[in-house]
This record gives sequence, C-alpha cells and structure tokens, in this order.
Amino acid sequence: MRILQALFFPPEQPGGVSSMVPYIHEGFRHLGWEMDLFSLPKRVRSKGQEPIGFDTFDWTVYKGLPVIEKYMQTFRDYVWWTRMRIKEPYDLIHAHHPLVALAMKHVFPETPVIATIHSSYERELILNGRIAAGGPEERFLTSLYGELEAKAELVMTVSQAFKRYMSAYVREPERIRVIPNGFDERRFRPTPHENAVPQLITVCRLVPAKGLDVLLRACAEVKRRGGRFVLHLIGDGPSRTELEAMAAELGIYEDIIFYGYMLHPEEFMPFADIFVLPSRAEAFGNVFAEAALCLLALIGTDVGGISEQIEDGKNGLLVPVDDVMALADAIEKLCADPDFRYALARAAREKAKSQYSLRRVIVQLTEVYETIANRRRTGEFGT
Repeated sequence: MRILQALFFPPEQPGGVSSMVPYIHEGFRHLGWEMDLFSLPKRVRSKGQEPIGFDTFDWTVYKGLPVIEKYMQTFRDYVWWTRMRIKEPYDLIHAHHPLVALAMKHVFPETPVIATIHSSYERELILNGRIAAGGPEERFLTSLYGELEAKAELVMTVSQAFKRYMSAYVREPERIRVIPNGFDERRFRPTPHENAVPQLITVCRLVPAKGLDVLLRACAEVKRRGGRFVLHLIGDGPSRTELEAMAAELGIYEDIIFYGYMLHPEEFMPFADIFVLPSRAEAFGNVFAEAALCLLALIGTDVGGISEQIEDGKNGLLVPVDDVMALADAIEKLCADPDFRYALARAAREKAKSQYSLRRVIVQLTEVYETIANRRRTGEFGT
C-alpha cells in the first residue's frame, strides 16, 4: 500500500506538526511501509489559476476579504503544485491540514483521503487580532470543517477538547476520531544538571495567541517579590519587537534571553528546569509533551489539549488563561521548591512516555490505514 503524508508546511519549517510527521514517516518506513512526504514549498506563490469550489457552501460570498483571498490562492497553489509533482496515484493520502485534504481530494477524487486537524487557523487569527470573532472570515474557515466531513473518508484530531470544538461545525461529530500526537522518545534526552538560578524556558511562535505578554508580566511580579530566574524564550514572530520593549519596560530584559527561531530546541530544553507557556488556546500543545520528555516541570493554562496533558498538582501546574497573578504564583512555587518541581517533572515524563509515544501513534494509524484500505477494496466507503 502506497501512502502519502501530505503537509501544509515543509518539514523543515517551525511548528509541531512539521517536526512530528517526518518521524511518523520514518517509523513506518522502518517497518517496511511505502510512504512519502509532500508539502508546498515557500517559493510557490500565486501559481495556481484553477477555479475552485466547494460542495457544502458557496465561498464566493466571501470574495474580496484579504484573509480569504489569500487562503483560496494558497488552495489553488497547492492544487497546482500537486498536479505538477505527483504523477502516480497513491492508495491512501493522509493530510495534516484542512486545505491540504481538500486540495488532495480535488486532484485525486477517487483516492481515499483522511485528515488530521492539528489546530484551528480561525482561532489563531482571532487571538492574534487578525480577524473578528463571529465575522465572515471565521464563518468561512469553520465552514471548511463541514466540507471536510463531506469529502474525506475519515476526519481525526489530536485532543478531546478540539473534537468538542469541531463538533459545532459538522453533522456527525461522533465520527471524528481522536489520536493524540506522538513523539520519538529518543529525540529527548534528560540531562542531569544543577542550576543555581532556576531556568525557565518557553518555545513557541511569538504571537498574541501564546500569551507571552502574560508570561512577561508574571515574571516581573516574581522578580518584584524577590524571586530569581532566567527566562529562555525560543521562537520568532511578529510580536518579538513588542515583547522585547515590554520586557525592558517591566525591568526584566536582563533576565530574559530572546533566541529567535531554533531548529532543534529539544537539544537545548533539557538544561532548563521549568517549561512555561500560558497559551490562550491550544488544540494539543506538542511542546508540553516534548518538554515533559526532557524532564522539565510544566506550567500551562487550563485550555484545550494542555489540560488533557497536565493534571494540576500531579504532573504540572495549570493556571487560568490571562491570570498574571496565578501564573506568578505557579512560577514562584516551582522556583522555590526543587523537590516538588522534580516530582512533577518525573510524573510528566512518565505520562508522556506512556500516552504520547511515537510507537502508540504508529499502531493506531496502522489500524486506521488498514481499515480504510479494506473499505476501499470492498466498496464500503460511507457506511
């Protein structure tokens, strides 16, 4: 069986999905499966001219809105690039983005396509101030879930929380399957160390949705209380200049290191003590599992997939979204009590190893792929 793993971003691009799927691909290839990776290169822009339509809604009522025009042009570009590059059909296509799944189904209507939805583009745009909640852009983007349900053989997502979110936009939410992300434990190597000053670390794109403004204010409060720390901030994005200015204004710029984008942050994370990321939304939050495998104590917000990974007080600490004082209390508590943070880190690592292993994902996907293949052979799609 020939399978295509279809990504939106190239594997070398930053982001949990782009870094995870190649390891799934490698794992299947090691087991003897015939599997390829495919994505849209950054250089392909405004090439596609093919008319695109949807079966479940009329997208043209949203024409003229910049976000939607850009999205649709990317859709056309993906279709164009797919036609250019893929000449032989696959038995199954596993897409990791709604646009990718719909583009693949457009080019290969007879090929079974399954889709894993890893995050919500519309929620990210709203939280980052790009579009308004309830506006036409959100209506367009959430309509794609219904289109995906109508065309894909199977829709999957990465957390029960995100399944509940998607359920509002599909006809049969019970058919959405949840397979949490998985990680190759060999990539994450805890390193024995003793830091005289607690080392905090976060890894993310620097955008408002990640709540880094809350993190900086919480760190300023910890410092005001007399706490000592160093915050390692790995990632880049449009908020970097604003965050650096905020750090200076709060008097903590000297306590923070802004690294910018790092290709393999897992090689650096084991030398820290506490991973903290106060996201305002997160479908799964790959980086929490990665930090847990590096034996870091976790602090996250009580949202989405984060609250499914962290059991407050057992394998990490959860705080409410946008609560500066609660976050400061959590940071202060872990900085002041090395034994407690190590106990949390050890419990987090054990959970990540048992529930978010790459082997577990490969076993679950194997069952999915074989089921879809059997349905194709017997003509049972749609039953």
